[in-house]
Amino acid sequence: MMPIAEQIAKELDVKTSQINTAINLLDEGATVPFIARYRKEVTQGLDDNHLRHLAQRLVYLRDLAARRKVIIANIEQQGKLTPALASELNNADNKTRLEDLYLPFKPKRKTKGQIAITAGLEPLANKIYNNWQLNPENEAKAFINKEHGFIDEKSVLEGAHFILVERFAEDANLIQKLRRHLLKQAHLCSKLVKGKAGEAAKYRDYFEHSELLRNVPSHRMLAMLRGRNDSLLTLRIDVDPGQEGAFSSAQQLITEHFNLRLTGQAAAAFLTKVVSSTWKLKLSQSLETELLGTLREQAEVEAIKVFSRNLNDLLMAAPAGPKVTLGLDPGMRTGCKLAIVDATGKLLQTATIFPHAPQNHWDKSVRTLVNLCQQHKVELIAIGNGTGSRESDKLVAEVITSIENSKLTKVMVSEAGASVYSASELAANEFPNLDVSIRGAVSIARRLQDPLAELVKIDPKAIGVGQYQHDVSQSQLSQTLDDVIEDCVNKVGVDLNSASAPLLSRVSGLNKTMANNVVNFRNENGRFNNRNELKKVARLGPKAFEQAAGFLRITNGNNPIDCSGVHPETYPVVEQILKQSENSITELIGNKAALEKINIAALTNDKFGVITIEDIVSELEKPGRDPRPEFKTATFQEGVNTIADLKVGMILEGVISNVANFGAFVDVGVHQDGLVHISSLTNKFVSDPHEVVKAGEVVKVKVTEVDPLRKRISLTMRLDEAAPQAKSQPAAKPTKASHNDNKNKHQHKNQARTQKPKVENNAAMGNAFADAFAKLKK
Repeated sequence: MMPIAEQIAKELDVKTSQINTAINLLDEGATVPFIARYRKEVTQGLDDNHLRHLAQRLVYLRDLAARRKVIIANIEQQGKLTPALASELNNADNKTRLEDLYLPFKPKRKTKGQIAITAGLEPLANKIYNNWQLNPENEAKAFINKEHGFIDEKSVLEGAHFILVERFAEDANLIQKLRRHLLKQAHLCSKLVKGKAGEAAKYRDYFEHSELLRNVPSHRMLAMLRGRNDSLLTLRIDVDPGQEGAFSSAQQLITEHFNLRLTGQAAAAFLTKVVSSTWKLKLSQSLETELLGTLREQAEVEAIKVFSRNLNDLLMAAPAGPKVTLGLDPGMRTGCKLAIVDATGKLLQTATIFPHAPQNHWDKSVRTLVNLCQQHKVELIAIGNGTGSRESDKLVAEVITSIENSKLTKVMVSEAGASVYSASELAANEFPNLDVSIRGAVSIARRLQDPLAELVKIDPKAIGVGQYQHDVSQSQLSQTLDDVIEDCVNKVGVDLNSASAPLLSRVSGLNKTMANNVVNFRNENGRFNNRNELKKVARLGPKAFEQAAGFLRITNGNNPIDCSGVHPETYPVVEQILKQSENSITELIGNKAALEKINIAALTNDKFGVITIEDIVSELEKPGRDPRPEFKTATFQEGVNTIADLKVGMILEGVISNVANFGAFVDVGVHQDGLVHISSLTNKFVSDPHEVVKAGEVVKVKVTEVDPLRKRISLTMRLDEAAPQAKSQPAAKPTKASHNDNKNKHQHKNQARTQKPKVENNAAMGNAFADAFAKLKK
């Protein structure tokens, strides 16, 4: 077996020495962000993507090695470990292959084949298998064993039959061949459960659906599995679609695997029945279960990947910055909740206004908002995008025009997850005397100032940017999303003197306890003036300091370098740079001309090489630079407040709220996100929507179809695309998703070649995910 480090190096196409170094660092407790940022020298430039893959594979391969050790010991204990088997076990590069090889030796309950072996029928089975000319009935007479229940030739042959069936079904190489065969040509078929048509309307694409197993995309697989879990669909794998009752290709493969050239010999019928039973009674069901499980796992991995990319885009969205902000949580009957926070996010004042029906205190609400904005010198107004948001947006617009020389900016902000935060223990501890709905307004204001700092307080699964997030492994999803948050937080860096405990707990090397201790220390002793003061925080030892210090920023502190990403361990290098440049630190920071003259080669030593020193110089040029994009806002069209206001052909500005494998959802301000199918994202062919758009991005779209009854909106980002002819909505009929998808696929390819406008309805809007996502947003 190839050593673990060598195997991972091959997968990543890097040197084994790089992987060994990274493994040692991980085993010593270093985090991925720390290794990626501050150990480039020793890993020779492995980035966070390399390291995340390495960390994941390291766990899998170590588990595989441990399982291999247990299996080899077990087989050896049985006295059945041969050199050939040991070699195969050692060369098994995945858990499936390892378990296939172990299958014949795995302790199992008493089977019909084992009972027959106990009765002494194995020699008969071997004779018939090895000599097809023998007459099974004649040979069986000598093996009658009434004591064990084999009273005649028929029961004896049945026993021999099961001995061979079990032997065939436990052949690891045969199982591997059949698995590959099914993955190559089998179809996944779904059918409506009889009498469930009414309940299963959202799964109508899968009422009579069949497609190649290898072509099933993740979102469709998860939709069908959900339909099966809801007892509305049945799923099966068909190895030879349309060949009912024939000798299947799987059975033919079994025959060929065992070199059974059966052409009328005396034992031909007996052995043909063995082959048939091996497939129908044993392997077809077990492989169907296994492959459906594999497809589910692959679909989950893809869904988690989609979720993690969307979350990354959302967390890395542009912050509005440290400005006094008024958060407005819209409401109709219960009123609009207001919360004003200062530039650091500290709550200044709260209020409730009732501008909408039934109270209709419009003018009074305008006056209240004007007074609050002027009193606190508000610069930004964040309006939650829930019920009443467009009406509230109109109210704020009037407020802005009422203030002379107003520099106010209003921004519609996603409030997904705000209610989760409001009811959380964290919010209760921070605002024990504040109404839950007011806490929501605080969250809305803060997430405009800095989406990353605020959204880390919310369970990422509540943010609403996932694809079938409730159908996937929750432990795997949580781990992946935690990794995304960790990467984002450390990529941006954290202000040590203003960060909340939840944000600090995501910093490399810090845990929840340490983060709380940092906040408590800050509350008791005042602001941190330099990074070394971190060493005074309880339970924050040298290892934690090493991992965290470079990602924590201190502005206006004792040491100007503390506001940069330069790690304290390299401060001596900075001293050497200052000597070489003959500048003070304040003169050198941000001085591009002076920094370009630094002789990097002259500063290298055994500890710090060229890569490290180049990073230091880069940081000194732009200390604490934010990798996030420039802040931009979408302007929703006046008068378009509900789905009923939409007209085909309208061109609107909106925000990407979610990206799935089949397209992107866009918020255009009507409380129902529209779908831009993958074929309508651009005039060029796109295999992955993430290549074109990302969550939080401001885009322009054209309305191509509106279905108010089902609350569905079709959009296109190809603004020159012709809208389809308006037509009456017929009753929904069951359709074949494979036909729809193929139609979209061919249409997409044609668009790439001819760039002709699309005129047909977008079948993807019928996808069950659209319904699930609409409910989630609701």
